[in-house]
Amino acid sequence: MVPLLLVLLLALVLFGAGFAVKVLWWLALAVLVIWVLGFIARPAGGGGRWYRW
Repeated sequence: MVPLLLVLLLALVLFGAGFAVKVLWWLALAVLVIWVLGFIARPAGGGGRWYRW
């Protein structure tokens, strides 16, 4: 019974890690899209940055 519970726990942890990694990929993609849009939509004036760093 204990080995079965350990295998189920391991599967749950791996599934959770995979889900978290997938969420992080989507978050990174969203940040990239926002960054590209900000880069394209810069002010027409000379060289102004839309961010402060």
